[in-house]
Amino acid sequence: IQSNRDVIAQSKTGSGKTHAFLLPLLNQLDQKANNVQIVITAPSRELAEQLYQATIQLTKKALWDIEVSRFIGGTDKNRQIENLQSSQPDVVIGTPGRLLDLIQSNELKTNTAYALVVDEADMTLDMGFIEEVDQIAATLSPNSQLLVFSATIPQKLQPFLQKYMNHPIRIEVENKEVISDLIDNWLISTKSKDRTEVIYDLLTIGNPYLVLIFANTKENVEQLTKQLIDRGLNVGMLHGGLDSRERRRVMREIHNLDYQFIVATDLAARGIDIEGVSHVINAEVPQDLSYFVHRVGRTGRNNLSGIAITLYSPGEEDEIQTIENMGITFEEKTIR
Repeated sequence: IQSNRDVIAQSKTGSGKTHAFLLPLLNQLDQKANNVQIVITAPSRELAEQLYQATIQLTKKALWDIEVSRFIGGTDKNRQIENLQSSQPDVVIGTPGRLLDLIQSNELKTNTAYALVVDEADMTLDMGFIEEVDQIAATLSPNSQLLVFSATIPQKLQPFLQKYMNHPIRIEVENKEVISDLIDNWLISTKSKDRTEVIYDLLTIGNPYLVLIFANTKENVEQLTKQLIDRGLNVGMLHGGLDSRERRRVMREIHNLDYQFIVATDLAARGIDIEGVSHVINAEVPQDLSYFVHRVGRTGRNNLSGIAITLYSPGEEDEIQTIENMGITFEEKTIR
């Protein structure tokens, strides 16, 4: 990155990709420029916020005042336009839709940027934002640097990479194990039992530090959250149907450890770093089985051990077998 090469970097979530691109790019900022120098896209509001906080943390010790701005959907666009009219930030971080909206209205001027980072590119593709990112990339100078960071590089991403990248260096950090060996990976059959009762039992055995519970749809997340709150538990809820302000509030409360239990959709499985997750519970086997690794990988981080528990019902044996074929080993457990 420091030698201005285009880079495609592939490594698993939580392996340090953010600092790998932020440090060299921030080192190249020109104090006298007074225009946009770095543009970073993220596929979700939470990931954009996380990138923004990481950038603020690094720039606050700088010898000069580096202006970092975030532009995400669901926030006050008029205020953002007012701020842009008075000055253009050095570093721009945002979700593709809002960034493109501000660029097309000529409020945000990205043509001066020397670098574009597409973070979590595979998720950007999955969520249908690659066209917006394509249009953002088209506004930059042909000489600008393009950095693509992702856990996987799907084939469907190739047209975008070929269109904008100039002899990129490809770096793949090999993932030696599918899930960390610090994680105990348990499998529990619900059989004829009520699933919520099984989850309640798991949450009240001992005293887990912080538990992430995954369900497949926002409706299931809302229903499970209500059922656990009705049983007297302190539960936070996170899914894509919450408005931007609500999602920011929930994320802040999660980081402040206001909740011991968080019920979430796969939104929280990709890239969002919640410290100190001791347990992950898959209330349902994920519909997209590749998300199993992302979910379970929320625990067993920073050299701390963790427990991942997957619940399955009769008829889901094939899905469990597919996960095992990925090189994942389960330990069968029963609650007595």
